[in-house]
Amino acid sequence: MDDLRDKYIERIAAAGDEAELEDLRVQAVGKKGEISLKMRELGKMTPEERQVAGPALNALKDEINSALSAKKAALADAALDARLRAEWLDVTLPGRTRAAGSIHPVSQVTEEVTAIFADMGFSVAEGPRIDTDWYNFDALNIPSHHPARAEMDTFYMLRAEGDDRPPHVLRTHTSPVQIRHMEAHGAPCRIICPGGVYRADYDQTHTPMFHQVEGLALDRDISMANLKWVLEEFFAAFFEVDGIKTRFRASHFPFTEPSAEVDIQCSWVDGQLKLGEGDDWLEVLGSGMVHPKVLQAGGVDPEQWQGFAFGMGIDRIAMLKYGIPDLRAFFDSDLRWLRHYGFAALDVPTLRGGLSR
Repeated sequence: MDDLRDKYIERIAAAGDEAELEDLRVQAVGKKGEISLKMRELGKMTPEERQVAGPALNALKDEINSALSAKKAALADAALDARLRAEWLDVTLPGRTRAAGSIHPVSQVTEEVTAIFADMGFSVAEGPRIDTDWYNFDALNIPSHHPARAEMDTFYMLRAEGDDRPPHVLRTHTSPVQIRHMEAHGAPCRIICPGGVYRADYDQTHTPMFHQVEGLALDRDISMANLKWVLEEFFAAFFEVDGIKTRFRASHFPFTEPSAEVDIQCSWVDGQLKLGEGDDWLEVLGSGMVHPKVLQAGGVDPEQWQGFAFGMGIDRIAMLKYGIPDLRAFFDSDLRWLRHYGFAALDVPTLRGGLSR
């Protein structure tokens, strides 16, 4: 048995792969292996011989099985080591890229607008999206017979029968925020009011919900000249066009007097809109000097203070700047559209670093 042990221990140690090791296992401890055959001879021995040979054969079989297991593990480790060397990977390199989320153009443009006006000293004011018709209409000098107050244009909240509270509406503009800010802080002030607004309209350039940003500046000697400078500075920074020209056209809004529609210079070349050049004009916002009745509604004395206000659609200026053809697509929740028009999460707009990618 010593010769048998030495024979297989040496062969197991010299085995080069798992296939050769399996052959040795079969030869040694398989059903017809040498050690198995010797164990079958125990039945022909006398009891005294079996007491000596039996434990020795069992010990030999255990030793051979242990050697086989150890060699198999060593071969597996060697194979793994060789594979790792062949498939070497620098784990310090970036991993597999994953689909990144996108910032919606409305959110991005809101941040761009905020950054520009913040540089001119405007702070951001916010207010409720559901407000009373007093804040939404009456305080803004919009009379009861005005078409904007009709149910075909404004979303009114359902009231229970006998409810004597003032009617509530989904705000049709962010101007109620101006009234609330004047009530809380008075004058002077410089604020912008970005946010979602609601009107009963739906087509390629209108949606029931959209986004506006309105501005308000109050002081003792503010004039239309200040309004013109602020808007021209904004357009130049937002559209990244130096010296962009503006045109003020007389208009009428209940909450401003005098009132003006504001156009910016543009041209159409091969069906493409170009801003800051050409002989055409594009209407972008409404503006004017705050009406004295609006100042009074906000608790500000119109004999001591005056100011200007303006309002524009965030969705509209996003369409102009980034070439988005249909306003309805802003609310379709189409990931393909968002991947195309969206912005990376770290594209934070700043005047120094650049507003757009």
